[in-house]
Amino acid sequence: MKQEALEVLKNRRSIRKFKADQITKEELHTVLEAGTYAPTAAGTQAPFIVAIQNPETVARIDAMNARVLNAPQMPHPYYGAPTIILVFAPVDGHAPVADASLVAGNMLNAAYAAGLGSCWIHRGKEMFESEEGKALMQSWGLPDHLICVSTIALGYSAGEQPGAAPRKSNYIIEID
Repeated sequence: MKQEALEVLKNRRSIRKFKADQITKEELHTVLEAGTYAPTAAGTQAPFIVAIQNPETVARIDAMNARVLNAPQMPHPYYGAPTIILVFAPVDGHAPVADASLVAGNMLNAAYAAGLGSCWIHRGKEMFESEEGKALMQSWGLPDHLICVSTIALGYSAGEQPGAAPRKSNYIIEID
């Protein structure tokens, strides 16, 4: 393995504090392109990636996630990130959760490699099962029968890069 790739995988961490400055289109496209090269079941390339930089839509997605979270102490689940990425996959696909998760993972790692911060945010499924979520999906031209597997906060980190937690001792079991 190339050492640089291993260093990205070992050092990427979830960022939970973002600068308000919007990332460049070039940075965004680098991250999005990485998602399109994730492996997918039977090579179907079934997932759909939606990138949102419009401040009003970002605020709307943030509010939707906060409602699903139902946690008044956390009014901004995307931590102030100026960009949100959503990854959808067909419910009836070969492996929708695996496919979309691999797409999201590629983008999280690419974000770190590009000098950006990112964080996987849960509750996408619940957000887009709502009437509001379904209406947004329709307005974006997405096909029916999709599940939102991952949502990602993306932007410039406003703090120090967190360190890695120690790896658990029984993480790997080798069978010889």
